[in-house]
Amino acid sequence: MLSHKASCNTHGQDSSYFLGWQEYEKNPYDELRNPDGIIQMGLAENQLSFDLLESWLEKNPESTAFKRNGESIFRELALFQDYHGLPEFKKAMVKFMEQIRESKATFNPNNLVLTAGATSANETLMFCLANPGEAFLLPTPYYPGFDRDLQWRTGAQIVPIKCTSSNGFKITKGALEDAYSFAKKRHLKVKGVLVTNPSNPLGTTLARQELDLLFKFISSKGMHLISDEIYAGTVFSAPKFISAKEILEEKKWAQSEARQRVHIVYSLSKDLGLPGFRVGAIYSENRDVVAAATKMSSFGLVSSQTQYLLSSMLSDEKFTTNYLVENKRRLRQRHDKFVTGLERAGISCLRGNAGLFCWVDMRHMLSSNTFEGEMELWKKMIHHVRLNISPGSSCHCAEPGWFRVCFANMSEETLTLAIQRIEDFVQPLNDKKRHQISVGIKSRRSISLPNKWVFRLSSSDQGSER
Repeated sequence: MLSHKASCNTHGQDSSYFLGWQEYEKNPYDELRNPDGIIQMGLAENQLSFDLLESWLEKNPESTAFKRNGESIFRELALFQDYHGLPEFKKAMVKFMEQIRESKATFNPNNLVLTAGATSANETLMFCLANPGEAFLLPTPYYPGFDRDLQWRTGAQIVPIKCTSSNGFKITKGALEDAYSFAKKRHLKVKGVLVTNPSNPLGTTLARQELDLLFKFISSKGMHLISDEIYAGTVFSAPKFISAKEILEEKKWAQSEARQRVHIVYSLSKDLGLPGFRVGAIYSENRDVVAAATKMSSFGLVSSQTQYLLSSMLSDEKFTTNYLVENKRRLRQRHDKFVTGLERAGISCLRGNAGLFCWVDMRHMLSSNTFEGEMELWKKMIHHVRLNISPGSSCHCAEPGWFRVCFANMSEETLTLAIQRIEDFVQPLNDKKRHQISVGIKSRRSISLPNKWVFRLSSSDQGSER
């Protein structure tokens, strides 16, 4: 017999987000071995700048050989390391975080806790800040994995802040208060708000107005704010990214006790394209949170070898500067190519400026304006178009017909094929709609008879009706 935790179904594995991955794994696309397979567009992975990383590795063989000044440090790295992390890596990490934010925010390495990726960082913060049954508010749509990361093992609850397309899914005061009231009606103690900035799945940055609203909200209610900023280095166009740390450094918040309740999550999975290295971090100015999270990090440490390699890479300011500029250029180019291809097919997207995906509007393609209609379209996309995309319902979107579609985890040739498949699928639908519109116009014209004919017909019909 398994424990309740092991056998419960709150992991979220039955979400269409994960089910799409399972379908992809049964029939994965390969240019040579399986050209008719499913193309994976449900994975937010950055594969556009591996050549820059590989070039650096070739030029810095000492780092991969675990040498320092020509001497091997393999034994030093292989032996036990405590869970505080290598000091040189933490210094390099905060320097990189500052560089991404154009030095508008400063980070103290003593306030940084290393974790095995952002998944571990977010779960650790939940363990630190919320008891089982207590809640965090999350604006919708949100990353489907949060159902697992924030709730499964911690017992915490997610209460949605329902955002809509009417204003581009922006957070409003009314939506915040409605979510808070809803939680109270369910007798849930609300411990804080968690946002992703830039947003996953929207691919947008939070506006200054939204950040001000969030800070005032958590300050007035004595709550925590978790700002997941793992896409901070992917912002490829205006408006600029504003970190929660930038707000904290303003005079208004400099001496506020709210500083103790704002926590930032970061990782190198998206900005540097290294999800397999499992490097994440929590940044907090709350000593108790840092102490507790550091103890918990022993369940998910970053290897010493990984820390040593990346400390060398991130300390190379010439490399990181060039990487950030070039990676953003490539992301914008890829984003624009995908958006242009969708527009040719008559499909639009929410205007994005960051991330590795687009928030695609397919509402006009639904057989019915329902989530059942959305799932019907999603199944067609997987089985007939052979693209794995993530339906908005898996992201808890309040409106059916939106999909998160990733564009940075494949070659340009594969993306071109994906766009062609979409165009081929949409063309008959567009032709059918044009035909229906044409028939409708002709039908309306045929019944739009002159008034005198209407009068004569109605007069002649009266006798038979009586």
